[in-house]
Amino acid sequence: MIAPPLAVARPLGIAALCFAIAVAMMPPLIRLLRKFKMGKSIREAVHAPIMAALHKAKAGTPTMGGIVIWASVLLVAFGLAGACWATGEGSVACRASFLSRGQTWLPLALMFGAAMIGLVDDYLNIRRLGSGKGGGLRERERILSYGLIAVVGAWWFFTRLGWDQIHVPFVGTYEVGWWYIPFFILVVVATSHSVNETDGLDGLAGGTLLASFAAYAIIAWSQGRLDLAAFCAAIIGGLLGFLWFNVNPADVFMGDTGAMSLGTALAVVALMTNQPILLILIGLPFVVETLSVLIQITSKKLRKGKKVFLSSPLHHHLQAIGWSEPRIVMRFWMISFILASVGTVIALVDQI
Repeated sequence: MIAPPLAVARPLGIAALCFAIAVAMMPPLIRLLRKFKMGKSIREAVHAPIMAALHKAKAGTPTMGGIVIWASVLLVAFGLAGACWATGEGSVACRASFLSRGQTWLPLALMFGAAMIGLVDDYLNIRRLGSGKGGGLRERERILSYGLIAVVGAWWFFTRLGWDQIHVPFVGTYEVGWWYIPFFILVVVATSHSVNETDGLDGLAGGTLLASFAAYAIIAWSQGRLDLAAFCAAIIGGLLGFLWFNVNPADVFMGDTGAMSLGTALAVVALMTNQPILLILIGLPFVVETLSVLIQITSKKLRKGKKVFLSSPLHHHLQAIGWSEPRIVMRFWMISFILASVGTVIALVDQI
């Protein structure tokens, strides 16, 4: 059992360590990305004229910056575990380590798997390779990739952890049997895709993810899932280190390797705390962004090309009507932290 002072100090210390590692890693990574011309490829005007006009100046900005987020988390997780093995049980490293089979093996593994798929997608986009418009994976290929990652997680949850329950705040917990598998897949695919859609302005995805992971860190900590809370804290530290270089005007972009991995990790954390329903509220900005895309696509198909938004997702529409990029991002951040706070309160009161 971890003593209360250490239970608070450990996630804070882990977050600070990941922040320091991310900040130290980013400058050499940016130089490396520039050297090998790993710059963002903006979609051509023929496919997205408004977006191309708004983001023309960003073409060539290094992408794949999300590497430092998941890499700092992995370095700290396995570094502490290795130090624990070397120094023996009872050491500071063992008390700080958060690598555990029941709480963090799965989110770490799925985060890394999604990161590798995102890394490939980023490379294809930069080199204008692949089957997607302007390069990279097609939308259906991305969703299939999310689905493959989710299938692995669903199998682990259902067969290894024996998990088949869905909790609805203030209503109850329901055993759904094998239906938990498609539910798990739906949550992971929807969250990963939504986070990817939100990653379109300097600091936008990073700040909204920060709010969501902070909420689930508190929820996990309140449930006694201290290793999972520490995992969330590690991501928060890595995100803060990334945002140091990603705020407007960005020196580097997150890329799919960051958005896909963090979206997957957020979904798995929500499922492991048995609060996936609350993710709709805590991650509402992600939901709204995806809905704006679905509405746009549906309108164009059913109304012979007519649009509801000037551009989608929603943040591009707001840009198109004259909102400045920092204003959009800051307002999304404020809304995200308010919603995350409300979601956290609901989860805590629900436990009483």
